[in-house]
Amino acid sequence: MKIARVETWRREIALTRPYEIAFRRTDSVGNCFVRLIPDRGQPGLGCAAPEHHVTGETLDDCEAALDPAGLDWLVGQPVADLPRLLRELQGHFPDTPAQRAALDMALHDLLAQQLERPLVDVLGRAQHSLPTSITIGIMGVDETLDEAREYIDRGFRHLKVKTGQDLEEDIERIRALRTQLGDDIQIRVDPNQGYTAKALWEFVRDTKDYGLEFVEQPLPVSENMRSLSRTLRQRVAADESLLSPDDALNLAAAPPACGVFNIKLMKCGGLGPARRIADIAELAGVELMWGCMDESRISIAAALHAALACPATRYLDLDGHLDLAEDPAEGGFELKDGWLTPLSLPGLGVQLR
Repeated sequence: MKIARVETWRREIALTRPYEIAFRRTDSVGNCFVRLIPDRGQPGLGCAAPEHHVTGETLDDCEAALDPAGLDWLVGQPVADLPRLLRELQGHFPDTPAQRAALDMALHDLLAQQLERPLVDVLGRAQHSLPTSITIGIMGVDETLDEAREYIDRGFRHLKVKTGQDLEEDIERIRALRTQLGDDIQIRVDPNQGYTAKALWEFVRDTKDYGLEFVEQPLPVSENMRSLSRTLRQRVAADESLLSPDDALNLAAAPPACGVFNIKLMKCGGLGPARRIADIAELAGVELMWGCMDESRISIAAALHAALACPATRYLDLDGHLDLAEDPAEGGFELKDGWLTPLSLPGLGVQLR
């Protein structure tokens, strides 16, 4: 199987509801899409959801890097040469990780289709299924409880709560969730770099009885998480600090800066570098969470396949497709009672509507 044609396009997508995190409010997102058409068989699909605040890549950067005129070197390439093609992607496009991720997952999709197996089985399935968290943005206590109850009614049992603007309200929201909803619900929080070390210490102190799973990227990237106590670092997940395998090595070096890595394909550039980060985590004894931006189920499926091929994966935060008012793709996985399971179809198992 060889690549016969490359098609790309950009789409603005409204969100089902606006949400707020520590540094912005969002009501719509832009995704870029890739379709690699082979000389035989079905196309490989990819999705890019760049996050300028994290990687520096804008949607315009991503769209420009996906111009088919700059991707003509892919035409005629055999899909079986995937490792070489991934290296060449990195060399051609070092500064646009979401764009690389879209091409990377489309290539993986094609290869697994050629082998007539789900991608997770081609990568080496380690787990069958895992529950995902669903995210609650920054809002008042009553609104937080209302949204949490809505998600629980839909079957979710893992909540990720955005924090980082008002410490006292953050603490009160967590207290209300635990006391009102009971102990059967798992809660993790994400300040998106919104805390100082002092504020983080106060937050952890005042929520210690509420059984939080972990705190995601509490401090700004510019601050050294190794300044925190060893016990606290073990409850911290690195997100914005983790953009590449080199970052993973630095974070895992003794003394480790965190206890959890949050891998996102849009930060690191696709399944190739994501799996290198996962290997580092497994060797260093760091747990894995796989996260996402607001993105189509094409890339959510890619992250899920990769996550379930890694023994160190403990957490999923793959809910970004649920924020989209209209996803241009379908398939890929089943979501039932908060659990994500890949479909038993070749490749990613996704199709365009």
